Amino acid sequence: MKQIPKLLQLARDNAAETRPLNVVTAADADEATIYLYGVIGGWWGDIDAEAFSKALAAIKASTIHVRINSPGGDVFDARAMMTAARAHSAKIVAHIDGLAASAATAFAMAADEVEISQGSRFMIHRAWTVTIGNQNDMREAATLLDGIDNDLASDYATRSGQDRGQVMTWMDAETWMNADEAVERGFADRVVQVVKEKESASNAAQASNVWNLSAYKNAPKDLLDQRPGANAHRANLERRLAFLARAA
Repeated sequence: MKQIPKLLQLARDNAAETRPLNVVTAADADEATIYLYGVIGGWWGDIDAEAFSKALAAIKASTIHVRINSPGGDVFDARAMMTAARAHSAKIVAHIDGLAASAATAFAMAADEVEISQGSRFMIHRAWTVTIGNQNDMREAATLLDGIDNDLASDYATRSGQDRGQVMTWMDAETWMNADEAVERGFADRVVQVVKEKESASNAAQASNVWNLSAYKNAPKDLLDQRPGANAHRANLERRLAFLARAA
């Protein structure tokens, strides 16, 4: 029961940071870019499967870049978006610009190529849900989550070439990977170093984070501390969760 308030808090805070789906078509090239800078799922945020699929279907370019900075969201919306991406005739290139966590990593597995910027993070974990009801409802929810985890593990294993058992172990542990680890383990194809003019590589190596990741048990401290007001927010959240845990 302790996971329920954490999940709801994560959804509420991150939905407030979501930006509407944005599509940019290059005027002088046969390429287009879709920005998934937000929470996936109509209930969680603004980026839902229908909006994405319609935007994707309207693009006639031969190469589509999908730029990702997302803490995750609804796994079924992500699944529908994966289906739309795989069905499109264009080459799909996913760019992880800051964070690809949870359902956002699932979508990335549908791309033909995956780039990850130096300093970005890639996180996989077991699926979460919120369920209210009796023991039969809880068993049904557990069966549903088992099925989702199995499907995700298959997607990750197919894309990465990793043993499926190893993938499940990483999911069970809520594993956060930096850019080099994501490439080494096969989840991304290459690391991209983005350096502004007159900016050193060492100063450009850390991607920024705007998301509330405090509900995740293994979220890297550097990402937690980057979010504006993170320390005050985390202290307040911990007080709320402690109260809810005592009340549960």
